[in-house]
Amino acid sequence: MKPIPYGRQHITDEDIKAVVETLQSDFLTQGPKVAEFEKAFAAYIGAHYAVSVANGTAALHLCALALGVKAGTRVITTPITFAASANCILYAGGEVYFADVDPETALLDIQKVKTLIESKPAGYFSGIIPVDFAGYPVDLEAFRALADEHNLWIIEDACHAPGGYFVDANAQAQQCGNGQFADLAIFSFHPVKHIATGEGGMITTNRPDLYEQLLLLRTHGITKNLAQLHENHGGWYYEMQELGYNYRMPDMLTALGISQLKRADGGLKRRQEIARKYDEAFASHPQLKILNPAVYRNSEPEKEIFHAYHLYVILVEDRKGLYDYLKANQIHAQVHYIPVHTMPYYQSLGFKKGDFPMAEHYYEKCLSLPMFPTLQPEEQDFVIAKVLAYLNQ
Repeated sequence: MKPIPYGRQHITDEDIKAVVETLQSDFLTQGPKVAEFEKAFAAYIGAHYAVSVANGTAALHLCALALGVKAGTRVITTPITFAASANCILYAGGEVYFADVDPETALLDIQKVKTLIESKPAGYFSGIIPVDFAGYPVDLEAFRALADEHNLWIIEDACHAPGGYFVDANAQAQQCGNGQFADLAIFSFHPVKHIATGEGGMITTNRPDLYEQLLLLRTHGITKNLAQLHENHGGWYYEMQELGYNYRMPDMLTALGISQLKRADGGLKRRQEIARKYDEAFASHPQLKILNPAVYRNSEPEKEIFHAYHLYVILVEDRKGLYDYLKANQIHAQVHYIPVHTMPYYQSLGFKKGDFPMAEHYYEKCLSLPMFPTLQPEEQDFVIAKVLAYLNQ
């Protein structure tokens, strides 16, 4: 059996053709494929606007800037995420606060967030960054109600969850990133994600003011839009109106994204099939817990959830032993994530181990098994057999 990674991109002949055609066109960057990808992605997610950027981290950074994060801005997020979800606030000069996670989902615990907000004076916090961790949708309807109560904005980190959704109180399916409850949402197109472009990211929103600001910040803060110019010296004229960045996504990568997006639903279906097979194999094992099995519903009253399954996570007592055993058998499982607040940099800011016990308890046991659409049945059978062999020793 050849090595089996936890995630793997799937590049088809159609993908390669799309990239080659763009390489042979007149535009390698700032061309028509950028707008085409943005329009297609916005339609797929159900948002009014989409802005493509260099990567998911750049997306987070621009969101923080567009929302006015600066020195003195305080924002709450989860410790169980990739560091960029928190770092983006620091990039803009703000302060990061963490709230602990729900042990059943490893998602940001709304009750802990509520307690944290209410422990401070009114207006102390400016925003919340919940994360659709592993592809399981955050109940943004509940977070929106809390945010509105305290005049906070929301950035939804939906990197793991394109195509995921929850059903709201009005029995409407709410796609992750559709802008109904979050001010801004972000996605990543890293190779292990649902849509792979090598590097790349997307911001979605339903707010035209934020959309215009993102377009400006993405390209050095420079505009040639006649309606926005302070002066006009001629057809060549442009103005730098903000301190922006070069966070553009080139046409070659957006062409790849367009091609990948066309089969995104098929990839989601295959991820669901893989998850069900894992669930059936592991559901009754006494030494293993499945994070967010298909039967789990995340709130009262019950809400239907469509899990996008970027990750398939199990919890075991001897995580390192199982990890090493799988690796010795060419199965490259992974751990998602080391709690951000335990990182040396964040400890230098005053955080310490023990601050968020649910997150730390989750980290001690979590292991992500191989989950990607091209995982072959015999490969998954091998993974299941090796996990059970180790636990049944």
